Amino acid sequence: MNVQVVAVGKIKEKYLDLGLKEYGKRMGRYGRFQIVEVKEESFNEPLSDKEKEQVLQREGERILDAIRPRSFVFVLDRHGESWRSEDLAAEFQRLAVSGTSQVVFVIGGSLGLDPAVTARADVVLSFSAFTFPHQLMRLILLEQIYRAFTIVAGERYHK
Repeated sequence: MNVQVVAVGKIKEKYLDLGLKEYGKRMGRYGRFQIVEVKEESFNEPLSDKEKEQVLQREGERILDAIRPRSFVFVLDRHGESWRSEDLAAEFQRLAVSGTSQVVFVIGGSLGLDPAVTARADVVLSFSAFTFPHQLMRLILLEQIYRAFTIVAGERYHK
């Protein structure tokens, strides 16, 4: 299975970059893995509703351009469904059996996601009612993707 994470912005902290590289390396044994960073819009706060909408729209267009047409898309949003690690593993198994080879996870920027991106999602997931920095969310997501692969493979990583 090919897994792609499309995320707004670049990783700035070295410790996060090291963690992302570690999980990226671990996932290599389960299939292809790639992180695609799309440009984050610069803006000065406070923003009017119209300005926020324009920022989200421009970032959303970049996100949608990065998603291949036949991909199964998970969007991370605090209003999404809450799943357990086992649920994600079961979905990976279901997708593999159905012949889906491209899975994309989307992480928005600091303002969130354009509604057009959420509309493209096959599943909208929430990792928590808490708000996480979007850069840290990347590392949390990669760990969960790795965990799901180990569950599918019957490995001892997940307890």
